[in-house]
Amino acid sequence: MLSMIGLVGGLALLIFLTMRGMNLLIAGPLCALFVGVLSGLPLFPQLVGEGEANFVGNYMSGFSSFVTSWYLMFLLGAIFGKVMEDSGAADSVSKWIVDKLGMKFAIFAIVLACAVLTYGGVSLFVVAFSVYPMAISLFKEANLPRRFIPATLAFGSVTFTMTSAGSPEIQNWIPIEYLGTSPLAGWEVSAIVAVFMMIFGGWWLKRMISKAVANGETFVSRENDPIVENKELPHPITGLIPLIVVLIISFIFHDKLAQSALIIALLGGVISTYLLNRKYFTSVGKALSEGTMGALIAIGNTAAVVGFGGVAKAVPAFQVAVDAMTSIPGSPLIGGAIAVSVIAGMTGSASGGQAIALPLLAPHYIETGVNPEALHRVVAISSGALDSLPHNGYVVTTVRSICGESHKDAYGAVGALTVIVPTIGLILAIVLFSLGLGI
Repeated sequence: MLSMIGLVGGLALLIFLTMRGMNLLIAGPLCALFVGVLSGLPLFPQLVGEGEANFVGNYMSGFSSFVTSWYLMFLLGAIFGKVMEDSGAADSVSKWIVDKLGMKFAIFAIVLACAVLTYGGVSLFVVAFSVYPMAISLFKEANLPRRFIPATLAFGSVTFTMTSAGSPEIQNWIPIEYLGTSPLAGWEVSAIVAVFMMIFGGWWLKRMISKAVANGETFVSRENDPIVENKELPHPITGLIPLIVVLIISFIFHDKLAQSALIIALLGGVISTYLLNRKYFTSVGKALSEGTMGALIAIGNTAAVVGFGGVAKAVPAFQVAVDAMTSIPGSPLIGGAIAVSVIAGMTGSASGGQAIALPLLAPHYIETGVNPEALHRVVAISSGALDSLPHNGYVVTTVRSICGESHKDAYGAVGALTVIVPTIGLILAIVLFSLGLGI
């Protein structure tokens, strides 16, 4: 009982402190300690046998494993964003979009850029780094409140693209191992759900921003924003080419190198930005330095939350919760959706929700005769719903580290578009599969 109170209370405390703006490098281990103490978890590795769970060992294992896996991608992604910003390439592209499409389409240009990169295989974290310079320029040009930039980036990255059929993102690939399906599993329903999320989410985003503008909100510049007044900008084509380079290289090497393809792709993006726009740079050294510092802050914040998940998964209450979630009676599609969503919410990770639930769900549900393609798509979509609670690593990185916003100002729109919209899309998918579509 105490362990469950610790698990639920620790998660609630982490969300509360995140929303209050506490530094996550403090909030993460503090909340993990709360979970560990109430669960009777030994504090130090020296107090347990080799390989046994303990607070420091499990927290630092989760923290360090994330840094090990993602540091180079975060570093190159942040540097790529900074060189696009410093050279004026991002501003050039944004001005061209506004000139061609008009201010009313500025928001959707950002969403489209994120969607193309995400569906092209670029990591969600890196997409936010890469597109942010263009987003800040477009919002400034259109005089829109900047607190909606995180929601715009997230909507284009983690909703109708991340979990759709054919997506190279890991959230669409994990079920293949357990269900024997393909990345295109349930594509008919997936296409309908993706179109729904895109249209409904786009309308909602536009409505939220229009309401804020009507209430007098405008773009407010900051000291660390790139200064573009009276500065000669490169041609829009030389601003677009580096983005295309990243997309093409990541697509070519994705099957062979998986996420490591991003190292080559982002390096190609940085080099191509420099070669094409080198005469427009204000200070290459400063861009590299700021990109490096931004990457360290971003990966540190995210790893702090991942470390919390490492402790949460080690306590007895977590296994009790998993057993309960994976034993829900009734429709396998509904049970699978609830299980993956809740576990993803507890761990703050869409891929974590799938990786924990599927080994338990898949054999049981396959034996009952559930269509594996339908289960694949439902599980994929459900993993992208409650995972985006305030403590999610992507949310924390995008809101705080990349966009420099507070959860209090920015998370309302982020939550609406990345939790509510995908949840409605999930319900739609279950209904369509239950009616026999795509089966």
